Amino acid sequence: MKDSWGREIDYLRISLTESCNLRCIYCMPEGSAPKTCGEVLTKENIFAIVEAGVELNIKKIRLTGGEPLLRQDIVELVKGIKDRGIEKIYITTNGILLADKIEDLKNTGLDGVNISLDTLDREQFASITRGGELEKVLVGIKKSLNLNLEVKINSVIIKDINENAIDDLVKLTVDNKLDVRFIELMPIGQGKNFTGINNSEIYNRLEKNFGFDRDYKEIKGVSTYYKLQNSKGKIGFISPINSCFCETCNKIRLTSDGVIKRCLNTKGNINIKEYLDKNIGKDEIKEILKKEIFNKPEKHLFGKENEAEEMKNMNAIGG
Repeated sequence: MKDSWGREIDYLRISLTESCNLRCIYCMPEGSAPKTCGEVLTKENIFAIVEAGVELNIKKIRLTGGEPLLRQDIVELVKGIKDRGIEKIYITTNGILLADKIEDLKNTGLDGVNISLDTLDREQFASITRGGELEKVLVGIKKSLNLNLEVKINSVIIKDINENAIDDLVKLTVDNKLDVRFIELMPIGQGKNFTGINNSEIYNRLEKNFGFDRDYKEIKGVSTYYKLQNSKGKIGFISPINSCFCETCNKIRLTSDGVIKRCLNTKGNINIKEYLDKNIGKDEIKEILKKEIFNKPEKHLFGKENEAEEMKNMNAIGG
């Protein structure tokens, strides 16, 4: 299924909940009150969307949140999605509950996990996440690697907050088969209250402190990857602010309450859950998805006047 700009859209991100067991400073207000379980997509809703998506050539699904591992039916969801013909299924998580659930998830079809991790300093981690325990995340990462899952670390570097964490995060790629990806802070929700570090600055810092393997560079989706000399893992850069990657965007998003998002920073136009709860058929679901995919915008509008700008916090979008 192609959008009106000729991009092949084969990737669907589904948010399972707005709830989270952390309150990261750039993501959620400290006293926020997420939606209750009765307002989110049900397991049956999700399976209906997946079945229609497969027929539109959706090949990859990522389950996000909030914190997706808070869903009690997470293992059933992974199994059911994989059984319906999706080629690859991934989860993005803060990692706090990962160690307890990763083996069951792997056994039911999970292909990989992205862990949000902005520092390896315990006190700094607790400060950024407002109380998170770093050790739990590290154990989850180790278990995931031992299960031979694809593991990616997603890191947001914020001026005057965690710039000192860059080198330690990168060193994880030397002896571990994982990717550390630096994602530029996006001016969405709480993110507007902070100043992110340009990825070109991080690249130049790493080139000076470590040096890159000159024979390796890979562009995959919205990420550009490099490697340190003789490292097992890779270093990725996702740069929506410094270098618009929209021409390679291959995804649409679904919020936990059913809103289809054509673009991360643009409000959704339709809530598919309202139709699913009326028991519409697969062909009708496909028509809704086809229309939303076809009408994806050419590019995001970060930093520009945009009357359709998304004003929600990232946990409510499914970042």
